[in-house]
Amino acid sequence: MAEKIIAYRFDRLKETLSQLNKANCAIVAGGTDVMVMHKSRRGVPPKIPKPIIFIDHLPELKQVNQNGNDLHIGACCTYSELLRDPLIPMPLKKAIKTIAAPAIRNRGTLGGNICNASPAGDTLPLLYIYNAKLLLRSVNGDRIVPISDFIQGVRRVQREPNEILTEIILPSVLEDGAHVVFEKVGNRNADAIAKVGFAGYIRTNGTVIDDVRFAFGAVGPTMVRSVDIETKLLGKNLPLADGDISQVVAAFDKMIKPIDDQRSTALYRKTVALNLLRYFLNSSTHNQHI
Repeated sequence: MAEKIIAYRFDRLKETLSQLNKANCAIVAGGTDVMVMHKSRRGVPPKIPKPIIFIDHLPELKQVNQNGNDLHIGACCTYSELLRDPLIPMPLKKAIKTIAAPAIRNRGTLGGNICNASPAGDTLPLLYIYNAKLLLRSVNGDRIVPISDFIQGVRRVQREPNEILTEIILPSVLEDGAHVVFEKVGNRNADAIAKVGFAGYIRTNGTVIDDVRFAFGAVGPTMVRSVDIETKLLGKNLPLADGDISQVVAAFDKMIKPIDDQRSTALYRKTVALNLLRYFLNSSTHNQHI
């Protein structure tokens, strides 16, 4: 006799949160990660050891809107929907285009990419340098958590069982005149897990750097970012001196600690990550469109 599967699909977020407060459920949005993690042999449904609650259809989680200069992105917006939305920054669209094939982009969600907390999450380096904040909601109310605090390790996040990630907030992203880049290194341009991900951000006042940020993916258990290292470049004039660039690269050389796995070697990952950083600093220094 087939094992009974309990699943819930409510029409509104309020009902969904009420059920989550009664029972510990497996939250399924696009399911592109959940289904793989719990896959069984061919022809047999995945064995998910909890009741399932579907959220991908909830209208409250499918909005993209501007609030002042902040961008609010519903956690269940699919990648394909975000590619079509005029408010989404082009660097984030570039990252989304590197994710899997169109069929997966039609199902996978930005919130799912965050909650999966993979070190190789394609959008995560950009969300870190955008200083993304996450709105979590439960029957007890809302709380906002910086993404760097929310993601605590490989597949470990700071979410209570009765909470849902409802929005990703990108502060001041719509007014920002920064130069932002995203690079993903994999076996193919898309439909490949990243060997290394990199995002860089630099904003200037004339020739003086007044904000700079870097984040690396797939080279540690979480995204690698250091505000302390970034601060060393604040107030520096462009073009940056070779010594300043070398100092920043050397500091990240000590921080980045990748592993060997079936996709790549630790040495390759570190070498590529540092080369991407050096290239970004050199190209930004001489870029007249910052």
